[in-house]
Amino acid sequence: MKNSISVVIVTFNGSFWIEKNLSQLLNSSIPVDIIVVDNASTDATISLIEKFPSVTLIKSKVNLGFGKANNLGIKHALNNGAEAVFLLNQDTWIYENTIKILAENLQKNPDFGILSPMHFSVDAQTLDSNFEMYFNRKTTEINDGNIIVVPFVNAAAWLVSKSCLDKVGFFEPEFSHYGEDRNYCDRVRFHGFQIGICTESKICHDRKIVRHFKKDVLQSKYKVLIAILDINNSFFKSALLGLKEVFGLPKYFFKFFGLKKAVLLGANLLFYYFKIIARQKTIRTIRKKAIDGNVGK
Repeated sequence: MKNSISVVIVTFNGSFWIEKNLSQLLNSSIPVDIIVVDNASTDATISLIEKFPSVTLIKSKVNLGFGKANNLGIKHALNNGAEAVFLLNQDTWIYENTIKILAENLQKNPDFGILSPMHFSVDAQTLDSNFEMYFNRKTTEINDGNIIVVPFVNAAAWLVSKSCLDKVGFFEPEFSHYGEDRNYCDRVRFHGFQIGICTESKICHDRKIVRHFKKDVLQSKYKVLIAILDINNSFFKSALLGLKEVFGLPKYFFKFFGLKKAVLLGANLLFYYFKIIARQKTIRTIRKKAIDGNVGK
């Protein structure tokens, strides 16, 4: 019999983490179906996954990136009867009651489209630094503080309801590896769902956040795109907010990289911005699909 919750994991050269990730999922107090979408790994990831016969493995011949690979797994889950999908990064692990607590809270609070657990670092004691920033942006507490409402939480561990996926759609394919989750949260809020963090549920996220200029340029470009695609605003306002990011981001990164690279970043973003605006017809089509809830389906 199929379980009501499917876990979707996207892997790419994740051999360092994947055995613990899958082993902990199999110890979950609530049964789950596990779907792994591999993005053409070149290490031992595939052979390690194949040690777990109950895991559904979807092998991509190319690296699809985060969003498009997750879309494959989400479609498979929904086509096989999932009532909720738990998106989980390869470099994380859960605890016995992580998913159970999320599922119970999602069932009691159907106005939430996304529920996230608390994200701890590898020491299992310290909050993941990026997650802590999102956690501190909470706007409301409900159920005596068991769930806090946030405008955004990163997609390292999301329990997403079927009703949310049906109404909002999947990840926007315009994003390759960064920005998909921010764009999705914008759309979730547009369609009337809330985003929450359940303080009684937790995962560990085994990662080190390292600053690289090339990575920051790419992420900055996607921040501009996120602003332009935000359907909570008119196209005109979104375009203005995108332009604001073009000038604001170099100022922010000046403290990390100095004047020369900040100017280089600004030039990159300005060129990227006008490339997007030149595709206005396509961008308007993407926004319309987001409004209609047809993204990625």
